[in-house]
Amino acid sequence: MGRQNLLGSFEQMVLLAVRQVGEGAYAPTILERLQATMGRKVSRGAVYVTLDRLQRRGLLTSSSAPAEPGRGGRPRRHVQVTDEGIEQLEEVRAYLDSLWDGLDAVQED
Repeated sequence: MGRQNLLGSFEQMVLLAVRQVGEGAYAPTILERLQATMGRKVSRGAVYVTLDRLQRRGLLTSSSAPAEPGRGGRPRRHVQVTDEGIEQLEEVRAYLDSLWDGLDAVQED
């Protein structure tokens, strides 16, 4: 792989949820997507911590949206997966696909 830090499974899920939500993705919409996909409650704090970590690693970028009256004047932080983030997701997927390939034959033994 050549990477010191492989993406963890939750990091992968967060990056994929960001991609699925698309433009305007921010923590609450990402949280909703994760919970709908996983079929269970996900900690809001875990999402925020993971978004911060992924941004520090250069796998996400963020921008502030204009403040809205319903949010007490606080702006939303929209996130987007960077090219590096997409590259790492694709790399992990290739490794997982490689490990899954031929597994049916191994399990039959």
